[in-house]
Amino acid sequence: MSDMEKAGYKSIALDIAQRIVSGEIPEGSKISGRSILAGQYHVSPETIRKAIGLLKEENIVSVSQGKEIAIVSSSKAHEYITKNNYLKSAYSLRQDLQLLLKEKQVMDRRFESLFLEIIEASDRLKNLRPYNPVELSIKPHSPVIGMSIANLQFWQNTGATIIALRRGTNVSISPGPHVVLLEGDVLVVVGNDKVYEKTEEFINGPRGI
Repeated sequence: MSDMEKAGYKSIALDIAQRIVSGEIPEGSKISGRSILAGQYHVSPETIRKAIGLLKEENIVSVSQGKEIAIVSSSKAHEYITKNNYLKSAYSLRQDLQLLLKEKQVMDRRFESLFLEIIEASDRLKNLRPYNPVELSIKPHSPVIGMSIANLQFWQNTGATIIALRRGTNVSISPGPHVVLLEGDVLVVVGNDKVYEKTEEFINGPRGI
């Protein structure tokens, strides 16, 4: 057993107790054998045995001779996590951190890809480098909601070029003329010094389209 596993069985016991308190593993139910639990937590069956042993000592679970694990008391599980000043086990925190790191890596790659595409997509965009891109959000009252970029004659009316559209967590580079604008969309545009004011008035100002 690794040092990590030796230190981890207490955290796994607390994690299982928390799942019992939350109702994810109901009182009176039976949970999978140690080998299956070991697969869920990615540790050895011996580490799971130690974790279940701690819960058994606290009368939270019982283990039959056939090694079937039954949930005995949710209230005992609550006492156990309270006694250990437990909010979230180290195991769960590590899992959350690993997930966040993966999400950050994906987001970093998307940002890098976005910048490269903006710079290298075409000669037209390269010629626009001196202009600083600005972001404009489409507000709830905007008259452009439900209209396509083509129908709005966006460039003709504003002099601005849309280089990206952000919708939630999705980013589209150089959205096509048939894209329909929605409330909450964020347009990334470039143009001359007055582009922000003119474009903001066009998409959110009181006007008839």
